[in-house]
Amino acid sequence: MSTDQDLLADGRLTDGLLAHPYAVYDRLRDSAPVHRVTGPDGSPAWLVTRYDDVREALANPLLSLDKRHALPGGYKGFALPPALDANLLNMDPPDHTRIRRLVGRAFTTRRVEQLRAPIRRTADHLLDALGVHGDTDLIAAYAAPLPITVICDLLGVPDGHRRDFRAWTDVLVAPDPARPQAAKEAVVAMLGFFTQLLAAKRKEPADDLLSDLIAVRDESGSTGNGRVGSDRAGSDRLSEDELMSLAFLILFAGYENTVQLIGTAVLALLQHPDQLAALRADPSRLPAAVEEFVRYDGPALLAIRRFPREDVTIGDVTVPAGETVLLSLAAANRDPRRFPDADRFDLGRDATGHLALGHGIHYCLGAPLARLETEIALAALLERLPDLKLDGDPGDLRWRPSLRARGLLALPVTY
Repeated sequence: MSTDQDLLADGRLTDGLLAHPYAVYDRLRDSAPVHRVTGPDGSPAWLVTRYDDVREALANPLLSLDKRHALPGGYKGFALPPALDANLLNMDPPDHTRIRRLVGRAFTTRRVEQLRAPIRRTADHLLDALGVHGDTDLIAAYAAPLPITVICDLLGVPDGHRRDFRAWTDVLVAPDPARPQAAKEAVVAMLGFFTQLLAAKRKEPADDLLSDLIAVRDESGSTGNGRVGSDRAGSDRLSEDELMSLAFLILFAGYENTVQLIGTAVLALLQHPDQLAALRADPSRLPAAVEEFVRYDGPALLAIRRFPREDVTIGDVTVPAGETVLLSLAAANRDPRRFPDADRFDLGRDATGHLALGHGIHYCLGAPLARLETEIALAALLERLPDLKLDGDPGDLRWRPSLRARGLLALPVTY
C-alpha cells in the first residue's frame, strides 16, 4: 500500500494529474498495486492502477456499486436525488440485470448499425456549416453537437432542450469551485426537464426509445415496436424513479463519453501525422483504430467507485468492507505488462482487451454506439477536411478539471 497525497490536494485535483495524468499514473502503477488516496470530495479511497488487478476488480461481484454498502464518510460519487440516482451505475444484480435487459436490446451492435446513415448525415450537416476552409473549435462545432444530436434523436428529446442539457452535463462533470451552487442548480433543472419530458411522452408517445421505456413502466412490460421490452410482465417493470434515472443515464453517458472520445481521438491523430497519413490512406482501418483511440486516451480516467461487501484483497492489499475503491482505467490501459510500449500511440497495435469501456457485467451499455459514432465522426473529418491541423501550441490546450471525464475544453483547428 502506498499513500500519494500529491494525487489530490485538499479534496481537489492537482494540476499534475489534470495536465499529465498518464505520467502520474505511470509512477503510481510502478510503485505499488494499490494506493491510499484522497477522493475528489476530500474523503479517503483506495486507487488500483495495474491492468490485471483492475480487470479482475471490474468483474468481482464482491465489489458493489450500491451505495448502501458504503461506510459513512467515504467517497460515493455524484450526489443526485432519488429520481436520478436509481440508475445502472448504482446497482448490483438482480436489479442491474433486470434493467439492463430491458434497455440493452436498443444498444446491440446490430441495432446500433442501423443508425450509421443518420449519424453520417448529422456529421455531414455539421461539416457543411464549417465550410471548406477556416478555423474553429472542433469540440464546440463538431465533437459535442454530433453525439448530443444522436442520443437525443434516439431518446426523442426535442431540439430546443439540447443546448441546455449540454450545459447541465458540463457543470456536473466538472464543477466550478467558484460556483458551488451551480451543480445543485443543474440537478434541479435536469430533474424538472425529465419530469416534463416523461409527462409529454406519456401524453403523446412516439417512435423513440423513451416512449418504449415508458411503455415498459406503464404497461406491464409490453412495448409497441419491440425495441425494448420484458420477458415477464410485472416482474420486469420499471419503477418511476428507475425510469427517470435510466433516461438520465442514457442521455448523460451517451453524450459525455462520446464527445470526449471524439476530441481526444482527433487530437491524437493531429499530434501523430504519420498515423493520420496511414489512416487517410486506408480508411477501412478505422473500426480497429477506434480501439487504440479508447486505449490510448479514453473518456474516463476512473471506473465508477465500488464498495467491498466484505474485506477484499487486491494486489497485496486488503481493503476493508465498505471503503471506497477507485479503479483506474487510464492506468490499466497504459500498463506495459499488458500493452508493450503502452505510452506509444500506434494504430497498428492489437488494442483489444483494453478496459476503457469496462469489463464484466457493468461493461458500457452504449459501447457499440460510442464506437460507431467515433468511427463515423473521424471518417467524415478525414474525407471532408483533408488539411485539418491543430491551431496553436499543444501545450496550451485546456483539459476539463475533472477526475470523472478525460476531455478537452476546446480543440482549436484550422482546415
